[in-house]
Amino acid sequence: MSSGINKTLSSIPIRVVGSRKKTGPANFRWKRRAVQITILFLLVLIPVSGLFRIDPENGALVVLGWQIWFADFFLITGLWIMLASALVALYSVAGTVFCGWACPQNTLAEWANHMTHKLLGKRAEVSLTGEAPKVAAAKNKVLNWSLLGLSFLFAAMLFALVPLLYFYPPDVVWSFITFREDTRLAGSLYWIYSVWVMIILLDIAVLRHFWCRFACVYKVWQHSFKTKETLHVVYDTSRANECEKCNYCVTTCFIKLDPRKTEIYDSCINCGDCIDACNNLQAKKGGVGLLRFEFGQREPGKIRQFRDNSMSLLSRFHWTAPFAVLGVIMFAWGIWSYQPYHIAVGYLQTAHNQSARDYRIEVSSKRYRPTELTMSVEGLPQDDFTLSSPKVDLASVGRTSVFLSVSPKLQRGLYPFAVVVRSNDGWIGRFNVQHFVE
Repeated sequence: MSSGINKTLSSIPIRVVGSRKKTGPANFRWKRRAVQITILFLLVLIPVSGLFRIDPENGALVVLGWQIWFADFFLITGLWIMLASALVALYSVAGTVFCGWACPQNTLAEWANHMTHKLLGKRAEVSLTGEAPKVAAAKNKVLNWSLLGLSFLFAAMLFALVPLLYFYPPDVVWSFITFREDTRLAGSLYWIYSVWVMIILLDIAVLRHFWCRFACVYKVWQHSFKTKETLHVVYDTSRANECEKCNYCVTTCFIKLDPRKTEIYDSCINCGDCIDACNNLQAKKGGVGLLRFEFGQREPGKIRQFRDNSMSLLSRFHWTAPFAVLGVIMFAWGIWSYQPYHIAVGYLQTAHNQSARDYRIEVSSKRYRPTELTMSVEGLPQDDFTLSSPKVDLASVGRTSVFLSVSPKLQRGLYPFAVVVRSNDGWIGRFNVQHFVE
């Protein structure tokens, strides 16, 4: 009999009800740190690789390792249009996520906060409300203050080298660091570097997040594109009773905001620290946090409102997409039509007169590498002209001149000819000349 009852009971299905699905903490912090480190690495890689920098010696921009002139209009204009379109798209969709995840100034400010807490105590911080730092009694020592000051000075000296990479090649910057003589170094560069060190030192020691909250021009520009559909922190008001007398998310925010009361235009930088804090706290109770990232003002169950917010968000790409496509087309055409060398031919001018049968051939290289150029003249017999040098070598970007003399024995008339220049990498350029003999 008992075996029959057991068989009957075992056939009854069992269903667990009333349990809430648990999810682990979002852990935005380590992801954000990875992005911040990557951005700092890219800031150094961009000028070092030649992707973009400024060449003060030749007074030109450098893109993709090429020197850019005004004649390369499509390339540089297309690049700026692409960047502007990408920034507008970023503003519209992700809002201030750049500030919290990529801004180098904010990264340094967070590092400065970390070092201050480690050496002077958790309550020793540069307060945005003007309160004096509360240094822990056990850490209020000369050694701790000295280590903090030296760490700030070292960081300022290190990061002040980054702007130099956007104006000088890596080997020149190395000469600057090692105090090696280099004719390419400007005489005032050490003074300029000292100014950069002082600016960065002032920023990480005193300003920090004051800049983010009150002075950043970038955020003012973002406000032109930010709406309620843009990514922001949302608070689940239906569970407000679960966080009564809890201020953990507010104390975690280093911008000193209340994440439960975010607005369209506020100082939130979408770092996600408050979300992590709430998730970690609620996870101890077996639940999930009350804060999350979201697009629009979605409320539980209102799928239509979320769809409308998403459509409104995507609609803003309708006017940025054509600009982005235009930028890509112009940039691609600029690369396709880019001329790495430039030829100019004109009459040779001397201190006394201008020769009607002597020409100056000026050849410029826009590539930062050694080049061999070969000169020739088409349209004139070999005996009727003389080149001062049929071959020239250029070590890097720069220009050189070759002199062409036309024979005075030519009869009266018009003699069209072309100066042809060939490079060792396959480039061929022509410059047509009309030579007239009276």
